[in-house]
Amino acid sequence: MTHPAPVLSIVVIGRNEGERLAACLKSIRAARMPGPVELIYVDSGSADESAGLAATFGAEVIVLESGRMSAARARNAGWRSAKSPFILFLDGDTILDPDFVDISLKAFDDPGVAVVWGQRREMRPEASIYNRICDLDWIARPGYSDFCGGDSIMRREVLERTNGFNPDLIAGEEPDLCRRIRGLGGKILHLAIPMTRHDLAFVHFSQYWRRAVRTGHAYAEIAGRYRDTRDPLWTRESRHNFRHGFLYLAVLAGAVIVAEMRHTLVPVLLLAVAGAALALRTAFHSRWKAPSWPTLVLFGIHSHVQHVPVLQGQLLYLWARWRGQRRELIEYKSS
Repeated sequence: MTHPAPVLSIVVIGRNEGERLAACLKSIRAARMPGPVELIYVDSGSADESAGLAATFGAEVIVLESGRMSAARARNAGWRSAKSPFILFLDGDTILDPDFVDISLKAFDDPGVAVVWGQRREMRPEASIYNRICDLDWIARPGYSDFCGGDSIMRREVLERTNGFNPDLIAGEEPDLCRRIRGLGGKILHLAIPMTRHDLAFVHFSQYWRRAVRTGHAYAEIAGRYRDTRDPLWTRESRHNFRHGFLYLAVLAGAVIVAEMRHTLVPVLLLAVAGAALALRTAFHSRWKAPSWPTLVLFGIHSHVQHVPVLQGQLLYLWARWRGQRRELIEYKSS
């Protein structure tokens, strides 16, 4: 007996996601689909029972047991095993909105659309201030965009033409792929509809810091690849973060030194006032993202504080490149 061809292949990637993965797979099962789908789970060397759990949901399971682990490598393994002309990529710590697929597939009626993505939001922003501020990081204006995030639907055709994600990248693989897709004339469409809810699960400052370090590594590596091209992806952002990270550290060090030499807290207090003013300015310009001013102020603080760990990530990349090394996956979440 032959089964009908799937209209959509869903590729879920994960590493030690545990119950988060179970929630993801349940949401896929509950979502409305326009026809038959196939489910593929790619596991990046989990130490838990993620692979077995995915199999109980009827997923084809691919286990990456050796080699350099990365989201890019896992996604490539998934789509290359898929049979559908459209691939929905999901991270194992997300919950799929029940209507996203049914609505977004219609956007591919435009043959120029290569990628469609929607709104990703945190499912528990109240759990910690880190979840709360990073929830606003996901918000982007709808319309045609330069790149998408980890959750999206892509035409298999463009994945084949671009050879998919770059497995050498430990972060930033989606913008890198989208740059190549745009180079082929493909359009990346961001819809103003719910797509996924994400479980960042941040409870410690160290997790927040390591995530920003990974971001800095991605900025530096991708900017270095495309700096002298017609589309210098992330070059401006990388220079901006590099410059501001050093500036903030230098000003902080200077304020502390002057305060110690003069035996007064005035320099430190002036620095605090200046920092508060910068945070409030960012909060004001970001007010379209949220109605809550306390959340916006926290987001404003985050927007400036993160320059320091982002700088660290850039320096770690440059140090590794100078030594002829490649960094392994920078993990920041607990099982």
